[in-house]
Amino acid sequence: MTSKDSAAPRSQAAPSRTRAPVPLDDVDRVLLDQLARDGRITNNALAAAAGIAPSTCLGRVRALVERGVIRGFHADIDPAALGRGLQAMVAVRLHGNSRRQLAEYGKRLAALPEVLNVYFIAGADDYLIHVATENTDELRGFVLEHLSADPAVSSTETILIFEHLRPQTPVPGR
Repeated sequence: MTSKDSAAPRSQAAPSRTRAPVPLDDVDRVLLDQLARDGRITNNALAAAAGIAPSTCLGRVRALVERGVIRGFHADIDPAALGRGLQAMVAVRLHGNSRRQLAEYGKRLAALPEVLNVYFIAGADDYLIHVATENTDELRGFVLEHLSADPAVSSTETILIFEHLRPQTPVPGR
């Protein structure tokens, strides 16, 4: 599914939110690698993998959370198990005169129940939205009602996801 309007001139988007890397030692990297693989690993098993005492491990993980390295813990729920087996990525381009509303627009998208993830991106489009719906009719309705009908939206492009594989790779820099 694609909808296009006249091309609006691209202007500067929201300010960049860069962050300096956080210093990590080898123990931190082991902890992060293990938690990325299994967020439910017990503290004792995590400590053993890192070669440190459980009390030290608990303090290290708390420090990683406090320093913002670990942003949170969550369950990875299969949308198909909830009756939303059709997933898609929808690229959204806003009109040039709507660029001042980028952050607000992204928050509105993130609040919709069909939306799994919202990415503010560089390139021809402004957002890449990961959605899950029950079927193609519901996906079409989502795009028409929440995206194409919005006066801020210049164009959309919908890409269906056939399969999503999660790599089991270690934390970068390790």
